[in-house]
Amino acid sequence: MGASLPPKEANLFKLIVKSYETKQYKKGLKAADAILKKFPDHGETLSMKGLTLNCMDRKSEAYELVRQGLKNDLKSHVCWHVFGLLYRSDREYREAIKCYRNALKIDPDNIEILRDLSLLQAQMRDLSGFVETRQQLLTLKPNHRMNWIGFSVAHHLNSNASKAVEILEAYEGTLEDDYPPENERCEHGEMLLYKISLLEECGLLESALEELRKKESKIVDKLEYKEQEVSLLVKLGRLEEGEVLYQALLSMNPDNYRYYEGLQKCVGLYSVNGQYSPDEIDRLDSLYKSLGQQYKWSSAVKRIPLDFLQGDKFRAAADNYIRPLLTKGVPSLFSDLSSLYNHPGKADILEQLILELEHSIRPAGQYPGRVEKEPPSTLMWTLFLLAQHYDRRGQYEVALSKIDEAIEHTPTVIDLYSVKSRILKHAGDFAAAAAFADEARCMDLADRYVNSECVKRMLQADQVALAEKTAVLFTKDGDQHNNLHDMQCMYELASGESYFRQGDLGRALKKFLAVEKHYADITEDQFDFHSYCLRKMTLRTYVEMLKFQDRLHSHVYFEKAAAGAIRCYIKLHDSPPKSTTEEDDEMSKLLPSQKKKMRQKQRKAEARAKKEAEEKNEELNAGGASKSGKRHVKPVDPDPHGEKLLQVEDPLSEATKYLKLLQKNSPDSLETHLLAFECYTRRNKILLALQAVKRLLKLDAEHPDSHRCLIKLFHKVGSMNAPVTDGEKLIWSVLEAERSTISQLHEKSLVEANNAFLENHKDSLMHKAAFAEILSILDLNRKSEAVKLVEESTNNFVPSNGALGPIREWTLKDCIAVHKLLGTILHDQDAALRWKSRCAEYFPYSTYFEGSCSSVSPNSVYSQLSKNSEHESSNHSTGSQNAGPIKSNGKLDAFKDLTI
Repeated sequence: MGASLPPKEANLFKLIVKSYETKQYKKGLKAADAILKKFPDHGETLSMKGLTLNCMDRKSEAYELVRQGLKNDLKSHVCWHVFGLLYRSDREYREAIKCYRNALKIDPDNIEILRDLSLLQAQMRDLSGFVETRQQLLTLKPNHRMNWIGFSVAHHLNSNASKAVEILEAYEGTLEDDYPPENERCEHGEMLLYKISLLEECGLLESALEELRKKESKIVDKLEYKEQEVSLLVKLGRLEEGEVLYQALLSMNPDNYRYYEGLQKCVGLYSVNGQYSPDEIDRLDSLYKSLGQQYKWSSAVKRIPLDFLQGDKFRAAADNYIRPLLTKGVPSLFSDLSSLYNHPGKADILEQLILELEHSIRPAGQYPGRVEKEPPSTLMWTLFLLAQHYDRRGQYEVALSKIDEAIEHTPTVIDLYSVKSRILKHAGDFAAAAAFADEARCMDLADRYVNSECVKRMLQADQVALAEKTAVLFTKDGDQHNNLHDMQCMYELASGESYFRQGDLGRALKKFLAVEKHYADITEDQFDFHSYCLRKMTLRTYVEMLKFQDRLHSHVYFEKAAAGAIRCYIKLHDSPPKSTTEEDDEMSKLLPSQKKKMRQKQRKAEARAKKEAEEKNEELNAGGASKSGKRHVKPVDPDPHGEKLLQVEDPLSEATKYLKLLQKNSPDSLETHLLAFECYTRRNKILLALQAVKRLLKLDAEHPDSHRCLIKLFHKVGSMNAPVTDGEKLIWSVLEAERSTISQLHEKSLVEANNAFLENHKDSLMHKAAFAEILSILDLNRKSEAVKLVEESTNNFVPSNGALGPIREWTLKDCIAVHKLLGTILHDQDAALRWKSRCAEYFPYSTYFEGSCSSVSPNSVYSQLSKNSEHESSNHSTGSQNAGPIKSNGKLDAFKDLTI
């Protein structure tokens, strides 16, 4: 580096490199300018100056200087290396790898370049290249531990675990008998555990167990040692030894559910689906009773039997489990019990049990069969549990009566207001839910969780400006919305869904794409761990992290964000925004005085937006430079409302980008293939639409949406012109061949297939709705018949086994979907009004159906308060940055009347 320079300048060049490494960028620039004053064409100095400027956010100058430096000294490995670092800083990893390879052609044994290349290969999952580079590093520096470990991990990631074991054994052969020293015991123990996990992965279970026991003294993490040992014993079928070890582990931590599961496997009483014979249940009951005697304070040993016990035994165990938790006042009790609601009959037993407790505590203040008096709070927590129980069963009126009684009993418990908010949300009154969540928030302003719950409810009620103002209360001072984004808390997902409901596609798209950016950042964040984990020897965790990163985009939040973006693009395709020419045409129809006013308004709005952006930039830039010369500021968003995102030329091609990610990472989701069908039918990609339909049928052939897509596709095909070109004939032949393989259409017309579908699901509202929609598509003259069929559906009662209040089949979500079908697809507004009136009786708290108890009811106190607050807020801008100060909304008293 700097070899062609005189000694004085060569020392200055070394200073540039050192200044870059220590982040003293101004000092490095000064040294670079001193060299360039005498040698203005020195390529390596130009490149280093460019790299320094890049760290000071002067990217355009940086690229210009680095390219100039490379042009002046094309055979310098430093210039190529710097160019690679520049690309790497901008996440252009493929270009960076090309630059590193060019640098290695000039200097093939450069350790730094090889190390940087290996990191990029691990990041990009170029695993064969990663193996090759790590082997080269090991050859150059065989006395460096990290090179041995890196070579082993590279082979493991490249699906060659046996080779990884051989490398680790070769490395161990180079060590002395008294290795490791005291300060490296943890790292060496981690390496040994990693080696044992590799042996296990190779299927060499006996060797793994032998190695584990042989190296016991050198493994520091004794808990992990025992867990690894018992795992190997169980896989080897040595269950008696495994049982002894699991008992030992339980004595260390009797609340670890995995240990109980392992113990059940050892005694032959484990079932993946949780189904057991009566004999197995009796044996399990005996096992947990004996464990309960040993670990009396363990919660897990009392909770696990509730999963397999039935009938009276379940009731007795549930009673013993619930009573002390109600006395103690555990708010999470219902969450603990909620999985039992998926077991047939257990919800009814729980209801009868809790009602008995309530009826005994209310008059006597004690549990049934007990003499000791319970504290007054026990009744409140019992009502709290009952409210959540009835909420889960869809009996919202009963749930609200119970939670109101609990609030009246003890009005200072925050959890009561949070649960009432949740019940109102499920009942369909999002505005009231947001108000109660805000009351809960104001009772403890330091609780981030309650604040987050409140923000979520506000977004569900489409109060976006207020929600964002509330959310930033827990961010740092300064540019709070950027801080909120940097926290990666995914609030943008609910915000985007709210904007989508309101029809603001620009803002909705911006929020959904922000979530996609979070996942890109998470992928980027793994980069620093490639060297850190090898150095710190956290090898098992490192490999797990890489596997997690490989399936990162299958996470439910990404799936929702991508699906939301696709829906926005589909809507944008169906209803494109007005073009400039269309706006000009509309302007030409106005009177001259109206045109003048309109132009003045537009000019003022543009000037105001420009001025605000300039002022914000000035505030951020004032004193924004640190001592190192790097500015720690973010540029002002040039498109805060997502208007530029709406100007896309081909929305469906943009949607396809995200669709491919969903198809790759979420192939088992119905929504993925529904969206694929919607996109491909609009693009007339018939075979791809057929592929989407086949996948829908494979996942759930009886789902209403699968039926819709199947019939719509072949109806579209039937309405197409006869094939003319060879390509069209080929597509036609494929469709005909595939149709015969689909059982729903085999030797049936589309009308017959639709009728058969109705016959199989005549008691289901959503299946009837799907039938009606398809009927109206196949025959426009039968639209009134389709509407009549939907309206004749009956909302039957579900057997309640003595539950308080009726339980009906239909859900609020399904009824809303049917209302939209009647109004928008079947185009019968009268039927839609009749349906709305009917559903308002079933869902009296729903604001969508304007039920009698909902907050939109003209007679409700909340409605009057809303009018007042709207009048007060009319003086404020609707933008989130101008929302009023956050304080209690004071609507709690108004909602006290919102009971049965």
